[in-house]
Amino acid sequence: MNRKLVFLGAALALLLTFAVAAFVYNSGQKQAAARQTAANLQSLSRSHAPTLGRPGAKVHIVEFLDPACETCRAFYPHVKQMLAAEPERLRLSLRLVPLHRGSIEVVKMLEAARNQDKYWQVLEALLAAQSQWVIQHVVQPEQAWRVLAGLGLNLDQLKSDMNAPEVLKRIEQDGADARALNVTKTPEYFVNGRPLPSFGLEELQQLVAQTLREAY
Repeated sequence: MNRKLVFLGAALALLLTFAVAAFVYNSGQKQAAARQTAANLQSLSRSHAPTLGRPGAKVHIVEFLDPACETCRAFYPHVKQMLAAEPERLRLSLRLVPLHRGSIEVVKMLEAARNQDKYWQVLEALLAAQSQWVIQHVVQPEQAWRVLAGLGLNLDQLKSDMNAPEVLKRIEQDGADARALNVTKTPEYFVNGRPLPSFGLEELQQLVAQTLREAY
């Protein structure tokens, strides 16, 4: 009988030890995740980033995008649908990362278009006509100019603004933040500072839905 009690006591002590260790480990994981999220926010919250949605929305998607990226083009309508479904509670900021060969020229076009209040029109026109100016994953800038011709832009001003110091500074900041966050592909998403657990449209939708529940 005593042996059984000793054995039972030892087993309970062992289970308690495992439970405490698991609790400490999980707490440490949560704290590490919270610290990482806070660190991410420092590189994500940039005042220059173009934003859609209500400024006071509590859930903030930050997307790193290359306008020459096919997956960015495919995801963009779905992201806009999420914004349309939650216009008061959700906002989107875009950061540009020219990862495709030649896409730096198109990124400069996009950034320069902000000086004429045409950023979103230019972005959507470029994405819609992407197959016309991206051939076998290589950007053809002269074809991209043709896409912009019908958007009411002052193209001479746009060409001049593309190499303006403030335009280049914004592009450099986006690149530096992408490196700090280990963004090596596009699109890459962060929701209130948290990255996707794994890449995919469903994973993005689930993370947004979870964050909305937590925020509201």
